[in-house]
Amino acid sequence: MNPRRKQRLTWVAILVIGVSVATGLMLYALSQSIDLFYTPTELVEGKGKDKQKPQVGQRMRVGGMVVEGSVERDRETLEVSFKITDIGPEVTVLYQGILPDLFREGQGIVAQGELIEPTVLKASEVLAKHDEEYMPPELAEQMKGIKHVNPNTVEKGEGQ
Repeated sequence: MNPRRKQRLTWVAILVIGVSVATGLMLYALSQSIDLFYTPTELVEGKGKDKQKPQVGQRMRVGGMVVEGSVERDRETLEVSFKITDIGPEVTVLYQGILPDLFREGQGIVAQGELIEPTVLKASEVLAKHDEEYMPPELAEQMKGIKHVNPNTVEKGEGQ
């Protein structure tokens, strides 16, 4: 083989390997930052046609309504646990921190965190919906028929 052709082939091979490694690293980094959205029913029963359940340790977002009477607060720390539901099973959410002002029982929330048991999410962030009318389309479809508590009708201090 001609030395010049051999040198070109070497550079092309190095370039292909470099691009492959860069693409692989980029895909790996992106996979670490993807948070899939689940409803409590999808979390317990599986999502999609193949009913694939998330793995323990997976990062995700779970959205649903806070179950009445399920909020438990630790008086010594900022630890809070509560249950959320859509139309079926309940999922327990553990959170340490200050909850949003709009958080209350019967309201829709989205919790983002890591699944530590099949039905327990350790949340790093809890988002309470801020508009009475808006709800993510995926959640709205699952939540048809569930009683919604209007925050304007709840007396101050109730549900907190």
